[in-house]
Amino acid sequence: MCNVTLDERLEKIESMLETLVEQQTVREWYSTEQVAQIVGKSDFTVREWARLKRIRAEKRRSGRGAHASWVISHAEVLRLQREGLLPLQPNDGR
Repeated sequence: MCNVTLDERLEKIESMLETLVEQQTVREWYSTEQVAQIVGKSDFTVREWARLKRIRAEKRRSGRGAHASWVISHAEVLRLQREGLLPLQPNDGR
């Protein structure tokens, strides 16, 4: 028999439930890391999609220094899941 106490098992179950609830919580805005986890891609890939306008994203101050970070709305995450990436825009010479 396993040497794990009932209290230890309950703590583990509570921790797993907290993780599940956090994953199911709908946010108004998501970071590229959060979107990457949702769609099963890397953070780098989601940042590239934002940079190339393959998804609708905004740059916002994150409070973590001088650089702004990409954020993606919940509506855009749903659109991405339903419809996929936006078409690649032609290079305008910039």
